[in-house]
Amino acid sequence: MTEHQLEVLEDAEAAARRAAELIAQTAAEAIDSSGKFTLAASGGKEPWVMYRMLGDFDIDWQRTEVFQVDERVAPDGNPDRNLTHLIESLPEPARSRVRPMPVGEDDLDRAASEYAEGLPEQLDLVHLGLGPDGHTASLVPGDPVLEVTDRRVAVSDTYQGHRRLTLTYPELERAGKLLWLITGESKREPLGWLLANEGSIPAGRVESDDSTVIADRDAAGK
Repeated sequence: MTEHQLEVLEDAEAAARRAAELIAQTAAEAIDSSGKFTLAASGGKEPWVMYRMLGDFDIDWQRTEVFQVDERVAPDGNPDRNLTHLIESLPEPARSRVRPMPVGEDDLDRAASEYAEGLPEQLDLVHLGLGPDGHTASLVPGDPVLEVTDRRVAVSDTYQGHRRLTLTYPELERAGKLLWLITGESKREPLGWLLANEGSIPAGRVESDDSTVIADRDAAGK
């Protein structure tokens, strides 16, 4: 059972800054110990401010690789693509370090396999969000992808109008550290489920020995 370390900040901006600080700290530790840092970044609107704030910290981007946790199947530059907002939000030196998921390929299963082959043996840090329905990454309620255990990256069914590529449970659980950024009153109930390791929601099934949850007071109810 995962024991999440919960930190509650005053508002969404303070939560984003604290999350950015933890990413920078983890990057420094990883580069110091292994010479490189690998980060997997989730989509959604919540992390955009966090990504921008990474520019306020001294991160060695040339020794950093940024992977995607999940991506919608949509054309390049489409506003529905997580990549579009990730590239716009990251500081300039980080943008060339992003490894996009190849959702433009006709054979999505092959695309998922190719992306998996390019992943490091273990991601140093995976950033995750939390949906009001309890989903995280593109692990959504009722999707067969929830039961995938033999692949690091898999293809989801259609959710909110798009099929997606997503890291699977085994890949998330292999990561050195998980960092959840959860803000807003709409996340209060699912945050409670997550902290209780409620297996009825996808996020509650993620297991980790090192999981930090950064929330604002609206989400935490404190």
